Amino acid sequence: MEKFDLTSVMGQYLDRHLVFPLLEFLSAKGIYNETELLKAKLDILSKTNMIDYAIDIRKQLYPDQEIPEDLKQRRNHVVQQLAELQEEVKPILKIMESEEVMKNMENMRDSKTLISYLSKESKFEIEMIDSLHKLAKYRYDCGNYTVSTSYLYFCMLVLPPNDKNYLSALWGKFASEILYQNWDSALEDLNKLREYIDSSPNQFSGNSLQLLQQRTWLIHWSLFVFFNHVLGRELIIEMFLYRPHYLNAIQTMCPHILRYLATAVIITRSRRSALKDLVKVIQQESYTYRDPITEFLEHLYVNFDFDGARQKLHECQTVLLNDFFLISCLDEFVENARLMIFETFCRIHQCISIGMLAEKLNMNPDEAECWIVNLIRNARLDAKIDSKLGHVVMGAQPLSPYQQLIEKIDSLSVRSETLCSLIDRKLRAKTDVSFNK
Repeated sequence: MEKFDLTSVMGQYLDRHLVFPLLEFLSAKGIYNETELLKAKLDILSKTNMIDYAIDIRKQLYPDQEIPEDLKQRRNHVVQQLAELQEEVKPILKIMESEEVMKNMENMRDSKTLISYLSKESKFEIEMIDSLHKLAKYRYDCGNYTVSTSYLYFCMLVLPPNDKNYLSALWGKFASEILYQNWDSALEDLNKLREYIDSSPNQFSGNSLQLLQQRTWLIHWSLFVFFNHVLGRELIIEMFLYRPHYLNAIQTMCPHILRYLATAVIITRSRRSALKDLVKVIQQESYTYRDPITEFLEHLYVNFDFDGARQKLHECQTVLLNDFFLISCLDEFVENARLMIFETFCRIHQCISIGMLAEKLNMNPDEAECWIVNLIRNARLDAKIDSKLGHVVMGAQPLSPYQQLIEKIDSLSVRSETLCSLIDRKLRAKTDVSFNK
């Protein structure tokens, strides 16, 4: 299973705190040696302020050894530093306790007006925001994600978008919401980050490599949201496949993300129209990245190799069962993959042996017959079963013009939105150049 595990690759683009859930998952699966995983956790913890957690891991690794003195001293230093930072931002913490003040702040869109209001209401000084940002990061490093979220939210309300700490606050709040598993807020933060990255190229001083790096990080961090939020499967297709900047980032920096995009397309029946575009991308990137999921689609829609698709479907189950993001999609994936094999097979053959079909779907004949009966009952296809001969006889299956129209409109809508945003950015850039002159 190690050859299909992407944890070491994904970890390069994740914050160290976001790597912990992946390591915990690997530990539960028993794919790697437990001692090696504990050492990896300890190495990551050494760069955070989660001292108590580090001590617990160290006890598991070295039960006969005493806790090093420098680790105890570091714990005392963290507690002391935390108290000092709390003292520095006491006026802000007092403001945050007032629901009325916080509501008024949320209604003020202008940063200058907001700062003026806070200065009148309390002993607030803008320099305190730097200290609050440091405290939020310190709390985050200690593993206090909920507290960090509230501090960073305050920072984002007060800071203008061009402030040096604004982007850092956006990333920090996004990570905190993910780790707290608050998926609605995490999705809001994801959209804010994407909008900021896409609409503020000047913030990166024209450095296209840095812009590409920001998008690559966002692609990886967004997987936590897309595979946990109820709307995630639709949104991952829209962002990864139909936003050119992000598709370019995937093809340039991280083609392994095609595993997650392919899974989303397979399990989302309402987005079958995306299959053609996805398969094209998979073919283009097949020389840099392949796995059973991408190969399944290649076998089925490029080579029409049903035996190959059946074998890859069996491997796909192993991949999903051992992937942190995809394990919850396993049953849906298998059901939809079988349906895709069946539908494609039916387009080519009019009379199909249930025994042969069962073999291609990795099912026994009785199970396959029940499955097909359910499909017919749910009016998904025009077919009849001849139980005596053990055949499925297909009827005419014209594609609904209405469905074709819906799929075309859906695809054109996303592409139009992309073109509009591109035109807006170019016009904004021209305006900025004219203004500077």
